[in-house]
Amino acid sequence: MKILGIIPARFASTRFPGKPLIDIGGKTMIRRVYEQAKKAASLSDVIVATDDQRIYDEVISFGGKVVMTASHHQNGSERCAEASINIPADAVINIQGDEPFIHSEQIDTLAALFADPACQIGTLIKVCNDRALLEKPSIIKVTVDKNLKALYFSRSVIPYIRNIDTYTAFYKHIGIYGYRIDVLKEITKLKATPLELAESLEQLRWLENGYSIQTAVTTHESISIDTPEDLEKVKSLIDIG
Repeated sequence: MKILGIIPARFASTRFPGKPLIDIGGKTMIRRVYEQAKKAASLSDVIVATDDQRIYDEVISFGGKVVMTASHHQNGSERCAEASINIPADAVINIQGDEPFIHSEQIDTLAALFADPACQIGTLIKVCNDRALLEKPSIIKVTVDKNLKALYFSRSVIPYIRNIDTYTAFYKHIGIYGYRIDVLKEITKLKATPLELAESLEQLRWLENGYSIQTAVTTHESISIDTPEDLEKVKSLIDIG
């Protein structure tokens, strides 16, 4: 089975313009993401998908693979769909371009879901019992069924615990996706849906249209860099060598 890793990377960003090219310990962020992704044993290949010549040139400079894509894409899924058109693959893993310390084990855990032919879309979740963290709208919460298929994603705390004697795990979403290649092509043609617009969460569009999202539990945290402040925190917390 061929599973392609794609790293969508755009230069334009409201909160942090040019962040794929920021320096983190002597390497650009996009290079760190690429090198981490290459460690994943499950991927047949890794490519960067961008709409910016500066990012394209940077990837070429360190020996990576990169393709130019259109500038009109609204999200990473659309960019992945275009980038994968001429590359034979059974599934695509959409690797976030702002997570320079992503664990290769996370990628392999996600890729393993596609051994099941019924898996259409996959993603990762992590147990979270920090109430303060759960109450942050920026932390996306997930409820799942007994087979770990996603029931709903929300910026609110879910589920609401009315009966305090009932225990249920709280899960936060780890924002890496995998898609079977035919499903990826289909979901990028869907129109926005009410729940998606209400929560501003793309994955709700897929659920509202009847697609299933299989999850797997990871113990690894995700560290994304969305703002200059995030970058400073990462530098102070992690020995990047």
